[in-house]
Amino acid sequence: MVKSEKMRYNNKRGKLMRMNDIGVIGMAVMGKNLALNFADQGFKVAIYNRTTQVSRDVVNENPHQDLSLHETLEGFVHSLIQPRKILIMVQAGSAVDKVIDQLLPLLSVGDIVMDGGNSFYLDTQTRYERLKPLGFHFLGVGVSGGEEGARFGPAIMPSGDKEAYDLVQPYLDKIAAVAYGEACASYVGKDGSGHFVKMVHNGIEYGDMQLIAEAYTILKQGFNASIPTMQSIFKTWNEKDLSSYLIEITAQILSVKDQHSDHYLVEMIEDVAHQKGTGKWTANASLEFNVDASVLTSAVFARFMSEIKDKRLSASQRFHKPISNASLSDEWVAKLENALYVAKLMSYAQGFELLTQANERYEWNLNFGSIAKGWRAGCIIRAQFLNKIAQAYEVNSSLDHLLFDEYFASVVNSHIQDLRDVVVFATQHALAMPTFMNALAYFDGLTTPMSGANLIQAQRDFFGAHTFKRLDREGSFHDEWK
Repeated sequence: MVKSEKMRYNNKRGKLMRMNDIGVIGMAVMGKNLALNFADQGFKVAIYNRTTQVSRDVVNENPHQDLSLHETLEGFVHSLIQPRKILIMVQAGSAVDKVIDQLLPLLSVGDIVMDGGNSFYLDTQTRYERLKPLGFHFLGVGVSGGEEGARFGPAIMPSGDKEAYDLVQPYLDKIAAVAYGEACASYVGKDGSGHFVKMVHNGIEYGDMQLIAEAYTILKQGFNASIPTMQSIFKTWNEKDLSSYLIEITAQILSVKDQHSDHYLVEMIEDVAHQKGTGKWTANASLEFNVDASVLTSAVFARFMSEIKDKRLSASQRFHKPISNASLSDEWVAKLENALYVAKLMSYAQGFELLTQANERYEWNLNFGSIAKGWRAGCIIRAQFLNKIAQAYEVNSSLDHLLFDEYFASVVNSHIQDLRDVVVFATQHALAMPTFMNALAYFDGLTTPMSGANLIQAQRDFFGAHTFKRLDREGSFHDEWK
């Protein structure tokens, strides 16, 4: 615990008042659980919410936690030991700026303001640049792990001035998840890099979830596997290379019976998947940085497709699709397992390529191995697989591409045919598997020494005089194409 004076004399009130180590603004699910997490670690925590009753409810529901409720923002700020450490946990967007506007007149030079919400990284950069000339530190703090992670140990991705991070590191390390003895809260880099890394994390999360959903689809619709059979398969996969939080909870989900029918609960859930937008941010960033993130973006598109349920029902009645009579064999279970692992690798490779390109543009000096380690516990994409990624970047910190690592290259060489077989099976049986298919297309595109893009450039030169480069001589050329 950070040692400091806990009481001081307040001249305005003429009495001693409690001093707090850290303050949390916003008592919705994430803010409340992070505040309780800080208190668990022995920190004195000030809490504030625009609606005071929400804060009261938190205190009343947790009478044994060391929380200090404040009805005014002024009282909240004045109760914090300087330099003040304030974590904002409100809805991303304009709400964050409104809180900052209210805080600024109350702060002192050197105070640290942290945004732990799902903020857009360019907004974080703008806020950082706004507060820095005023003498205040602004940290973008990506937090992953949902409600349970926030309460008992999330993955944390902090960025901003290193000297400010050094002051809050003891707090973040204490509440973060721990993997292999290391806190999952390592410093990411400058200004908005923490929220960019969190955004890419969420993009990979979209890809992971869709890949798993497609594996479930091919088992269910392609091989007519029963729910108990699928539950057993996912449980077994979670004991091997695919071991991860998402595979683990998939097995658990498939074991739950519905209380209102004779079916399993998953069978009674409408096939419409919603989103909060961070996947779209990743897709937009892939266009901005000229990165093929087709596995991640196709996962976003798959959610769009899921939302047009009425149109899908109408289309299914208009067009004929083959019915599969294939039987599930141990060979096909192994093929699907290997295909999922390879496709997952393509997804992560795209995510790290996006990080690489952003790192070059903004000169963030990202440590990719450290980022992979930080995702090993607490967050939604935590997986055994991340140890291999961390090791790849430890062996070669300037690795050009994840597939160029010897381990991952050997995995792909061994199992790429399994991915091809699964994609062919899905195509023959009219099963929509966009992330599996894009994973294969990405690999085949990446390993193509001579593509058809020469014809596209010729077309561009034909209708727009955009010029082209030749294979046999230097310079740019234009032809009249007559």
